[in-house]
Amino acid sequence: MPSQFKLSLTTRLNHVGASTRDAGLLLWQQGRGQFFYWLMALVIGSLAGFTAVGFRKGITALQAWIYGAEDIHYLHSFAATLPWYMLVLIPLLGGLTVGVILHNFTPDARVRSVSDVIEGSALREGRVEIREGLASACASFLTLSTGGSSGREGPVVHLAGVISTWVNDRFKTDAVTSRDLLGCAVAAAVSASFNAPIAGALFAMEVVLRHFAVNAFAPIVIASVAGTVINRLEFGDVTEFKLSTPGALQFYVELPAFLIMGVVCGIVAVVLMRTIFWTDNMGTRMQNRLGLPRWLRPGIAGLLLGLIAVWFPHIIGVGYETTVRVLSGQIGFSELVIFVIIKVIAVAITMGGRMGGGVFSPALMIGAMTGLAFGIIATSLFPEVSGTETLYAFAGMGAVAAAVLGAPISTTLIVFELTGDWQIGIAVMVAVSTSTALASRLVDRSFFLTQLENRNIRCAAGPQAYLLGYLPVRNVMRPFAKISEDEQHILAQLQRDGVYALSNAYLESVLPIFERHNLEVIPVVDPDTEDNCIIGSISHLACLKSYNRALVAVVAEEHR
Repeated sequence: MPSQFKLSLTTRLNHVGASTRDAGLLLWQQGRGQFFYWLMALVIGSLAGFTAVGFRKGITALQAWIYGAEDIHYLHSFAATLPWYMLVLIPLLGGLTVGVILHNFTPDARVRSVSDVIEGSALREGRVEIREGLASACASFLTLSTGGSSGREGPVVHLAGVISTWVNDRFKTDAVTSRDLLGCAVAAAVSASFNAPIAGALFAMEVVLRHFAVNAFAPIVIASVAGTVINRLEFGDVTEFKLSTPGALQFYVELPAFLIMGVVCGIVAVVLMRTIFWTDNMGTRMQNRLGLPRWLRPGIAGLLLGLIAVWFPHIIGVGYETTVRVLSGQIGFSELVIFVIIKVIAVAITMGGRMGGGVFSPALMIGAMTGLAFGIIATSLFPEVSGTETLYAFAGMGAVAAAVLGAPISTTLIVFELTGDWQIGIAVMVAVSTSTALASRLVDRSFFLTQLENRNIRCAAGPQAYLLGYLPVRNVMRPFAKISEDEQHILAQLQRDGVYALSNAYLESVLPIFERHNLEVIPVVDPDTEDNCIIGSISHLACLKSYNRALVAVVAEEHR
């Protein structure tokens, strides 16, 4: 009996030892991979952070040199003292230079921005265009330095995507890893731009990756913190905006006012977005009708901006000085209304004129002005139950920006981090919720997703809508050599009847053919041949299986 017990104990110990060795080996193998993955996130985050800070400081330096301003934070006040022809000439020359850059280095003379990063994440295995991205960054840099009325976050996010793409190409990473590292680069760029680590991480997941997979969270946070550290090493641990007037919220009684203000901000956000799209479409039609060279379009936009700046210099650049004045309650109601209208027009000219830049900073400025204007009315009607007017400016800033970006979570947090005031979060949350709920129903969820929809890239509705447009027929069809003779006769008859799929098409255009004609198999023809030669067949079941596999892969990635 003792010998049997000893043998049993020895067997169990050997089994435990073998299991421990296997577990240790697995931990070592996976741990090394995970460590390298996080190290790449840190490196990419650091590179994106330094790039974002360098981009910001470069704009500041060039803008100060061009306009001759001693303190760039008071550029608008200084610009008002310049001769009128300087205010016109600077954006005109800047626009012409931008036009030449985009004409020579991009196939469509279009600036790449956040929407292209979203497209890269969803449809291009986490990669963006490198050559066009660098050209776009140069164009946006000049636009913001020479009077363009836009923001720096769009070009910085795409520039971070360029860095991520370059690293992914060097290491030949798979699609899932590439997308996660793209999110890391974006998070670091946003954090370094605005000293907002929490919002930077959530922006990458909410806007770019469009999911909150646990596996992506840790590396994105690492990259976001790296970007923030780089920002603080350069600029110190300070907030972007310093509020001189503290806000106070009369709880419960005042909340309905913020709900109503959220609706107003949602409408303003929709007006801003639709004005940009209308201006872009109008500019394209006029360019085609008049036969203007595409390099001239940004120059014309710069000329228009210069003419506006003669009377309203607050439209120049990101609008830091004006935003600070608004958040301090230093602008009257009538000025606010006029400034909002002029700023919307200026942003539309900049973006529609293909000059470059982003929409986040303009949305913050327009939102702050809208909120303060609403607050002046609300506090004058109910002074006994109202907080300060600047509280509404603070909430309005977040409400308009959240509706434009389609990112209520990260925008709410980024406004907190821009101001450092966490005591009035409930006002921001209420206003943001109503503004995004309204705006998302009047556009395709956000400014960026609507941009993609206008280019027939259907990311707004999710993978179930856009995947079919990226699954090629050639990957699903059965070659002609594997088709029986009897089936060949049937396919030939369908071809003569005009029922067939093109070999260069995607499943998006093929599935309706099956539904319309109630067929299970149709021929695939080569459109490059004179008689549309049949090169294979495609079945309804094969299409559905391919679509299902693609959907499963997306869901699996989002739940890793």
